[in-house]
Amino acid sequence: MKFDFKDKVVLVTGGTKGIGAGIAREFLSVGATVVICGRKAPEQTIERDGRQALFIACDVREPDAINTLFNAIEQEFGRLDVLINNAGGSPFALADKASARFHESILRLNLIAPLNMAQRANALMQSQSSGGSIIFIGSISALRPSPGTAAYGAAKAGILSLVQSLAVEWAPKVRVTAVSPGLVKTEQSYLHYGDDAGIAAVSATIPAGRMAEPQDIGKACVYLSSEHCLYASGCNLLLNGGGEMPAFLAASNANA
Repeated sequence: MKFDFKDKVVLVTGGTKGIGAGIAREFLSVGATVVICGRKAPEQTIERDGRQALFIACDVREPDAINTLFNAIEQEFGRLDVLINNAGGSPFALADKASARFHESILRLNLIAPLNMAQRANALMQSQSSGGSIIFIGSISALRPSPGTAAYGAAKAGILSLVQSLAVEWAPKVRVTAVSPGLVKTEQSYLHYGDDAGIAAVSATIPAGRMAEPQDIGKACVYLSSEHCLYASGCNLLLNGGGEMPAFLAASNANA
C-alpha cells in the first residue's frame, strides 16, 4: 500500500507541537504540501525528508482569524484537500472547582472552534471536483470517565456526534471522520503523568506496553484521508493500544 499526496494540500491545526507536529510530519513524508497553524510559531521547524511545513498564525477560537487563514490558503494554493482538526486540550481542573468561564473556554476550543474550522473547509472543498477529507482528532476521554478534564471529555464526546452529522450533511464530496487516540507520549506528557517513572508506570497499564507516539496518530490520518479509505465517513478510529487495564484486575486477588 503506497501513499502519494504530492498534489494535495493539508492543513493541520495545532500543528506546531505534540500530536499535531507528528501528523504534519507524516503528511510531509508522503509528499503533501502541509500548512500548520497555531497561536505561536513552532520553536523548531516542522520538517520531514527535507520538506518543511508552512506556518500561518491563527487562533482557531476566533472566526475572523479562521477566515484570514483560509483566505491565505486559497490565495497561495487555490485548494485544500485535507483538514486535520487537531488543536485543543485542557489543563487539569476539577469540575466543582472550575469557573463557568473556564468550562465555556474549554468547550469553545475543543468543540466550537473545530466546527467553525470544518465549516470553512467544507465550503472550499465542496467547490472542488475532488472534494476533500476532514478529520477530527478526538480522545479516549470521550469514551470513558475524564476526571479533572470533565468539560474536555464532554467536548470530545460532542465531536464524535458532530462527525456523524457532518458526514451525512456534507456527503458525498466531503468525507468526515474522527481519530481518537488513547494515551499519547508528547513533550508535555509530564504534565499529565509525572516524571519518567510515572510515564513508565502508566505505559505498563496499556496492553501494547507503551503510549502512542505522535507519528502513530499521523499514520492513521494519512490512511483515513487517502484513496485507500474512500468509503470511510462518519466513523471513529480508536487508537488506544488495546485499551487501559480494568481497575478491578489490579484490585482483585483472584486469578493472579
